[in-house]
Amino acid sequence: MTSLAVLASGAAADAVGGHVPGLVSDRVASRLFERDATLWGEEARDEAAKRLSWVGLGRTSRHLVGEISALRETLREQGVDRIVLCGMGGSSLAPEVICATAGVPLTVLDSSHPDVVRAAAIDLARTAVVVSSKSGSTVETDSQRRVFEQAFADAGIDAASRIVVVTDPGSPLEEDARRKGQRVVTADPDVGGRYSALTAFGLIPSGLAGVDVEALLDDAEAVTDLLAEDDEANPGLRLAAAIAGTRPLRDKLYLVDHGTSARGLGDWIEQLVAESTGKQQRGLLPVVLEDPGRTPLPADATLCRLVEVGEEDRPGGSAPRVLPATSPTSTLDVGGSLGAQFLLWEVATAVAGRLLGINPFDQPDVESAKQAARDRMSGSDTAATAVDAVDGPVEISHLGGDWLGGATTTETALQALLAQLDDEHGYVAVMAYLDREADAPFAEAVDALAARVQRPTTLGWGPRFLHSTGQYHKGGPRTGVYLQITDTPAQDLPVPGRDFTLGEFISAQAGGDAAVLADHGRPVLVLHLADHDRGLTLVGDALRGGRA
Repeated sequence: MTSLAVLASGAAADAVGGHVPGLVSDRVASRLFERDATLWGEEARDEAAKRLSWVGLGRTSRHLVGEISALRETLREQGVDRIVLCGMGGSSLAPEVICATAGVPLTVLDSSHPDVVRAAAIDLARTAVVVSSKSGSTVETDSQRRVFEQAFADAGIDAASRIVVVTDPGSPLEEDARRKGQRVVTADPDVGGRYSALTAFGLIPSGLAGVDVEALLDDAEAVTDLLAEDDEANPGLRLAAAIAGTRPLRDKLYLVDHGTSARGLGDWIEQLVAESTGKQQRGLLPVVLEDPGRTPLPADATLCRLVEVGEEDRPGGSAPRVLPATSPTSTLDVGGSLGAQFLLWEVATAVAGRLLGINPFDQPDVESAKQAARDRMSGSDTAATAVDAVDGPVEISHLGGDWLGGATTTETALQALLAQLDDEHGYVAVMAYLDREADAPFAEAVDALAARVQRPTTLGWGPRFLHSTGQYHKGGPRTGVYLQITDTPAQDLPVPGRDFTLGEFISAQAGGDAAVLADHGRPVLVLHLADHDRGLTLVGDALRGGRA
């Protein structure tokens, strides 16, 4: 039996008691599953009308199971036992969680960094590549596909036999892939990217890698009726109220692995919640914590522990328990099987949008960063970020106001940035345009920074975060300070058939994102590692040094 549990205490429990009865009275759950596009107001109606098919995916994605099985067998006959996924945002995060939870290897390529892309294009004799892009025009995935096409050709392998494209019907990617003879699987066009975990975007790469995707759909279908019910025991309504209904709003959501078997679930929740709610200068900032003991829970945050669920909390048994509101803090325990949790969090995020008064299905500021990068690539924006100082292997720049002062070292520049931090409502966003595998130990320095500043601190790997928390950075409350870290690739990589290299592209992405943040009045410190290893060590030492 599939299980779900949402247990709240403190301010989160107060929010459940204060909002769930009204949500039940307004029939929000049943209207959501009836695909009522009016739930978020007139301005959101047109967008919502074409974004609600995800509520029925536990049933409507069943046709993919047989298709995946047949394709997996075909690839195995070709000697394929390694799957690479080229995708960004929701197209990559759900398969990454699905495969990690199942213990199935999947190489996720969600970067335009040339060193990262080159490292993924190996072992080609045993490799198949899934290229996922809803729009079919995502520059990162187009560039990655071109690199793999060339690599397969150079290895004497027919690329068309090794590339599987997942995209919306009628996209430019579908047209080009079919012309080249590549396999194409079209996804449901009425599902947005971050709600697509149980569509072809989540299931095709996971299934080809070896996951039992039918079990995921079984889990989601088993809780569909529960989540569609207008009842105060509905865990989706409870979770929505707990994260978006506190008064005053606790707009930071700390996510902690507290025994869940769903590996990396917090990262998937992060992009779903941040991109869905971070707009109109409001929203919820998810903060994924590896070590919750290092930082106290601030007054503007709710702690959400991702737990395993016992049999007593299963649907059809007792109602999800809510602990008494005896604590001055705000906490949640949320658990369930992975397929069920995908649907639970999607429901809760959509309903949270209604409580916050925003459209949970658009992402206006994601496009602004993309356009800024395109402008830099085309030469229409030639403004270069001035270097303010050089500290050995680190070049220091700043944007978004005259706040750097006379800082000439990495440590003093960081101190100047942190001096802009609101001690009651602010947060620090570290945006590292680096290799998230090779440079993973850098996360420890970010944890040390969080412990020192005692404020919510996030680490986003670029450009992957642009498709998730990047929306919140620009569209959410103006309370963040932003540290961007870039480097010079060890070796650049031309994009076949294009007039740019991946090094030029990721530089344009970082520069464009920093410029858009500055245009929104956000302070941005840019630390460029002219020498990667020595520079990253220096930056890490500065983060551990904390505030002046």
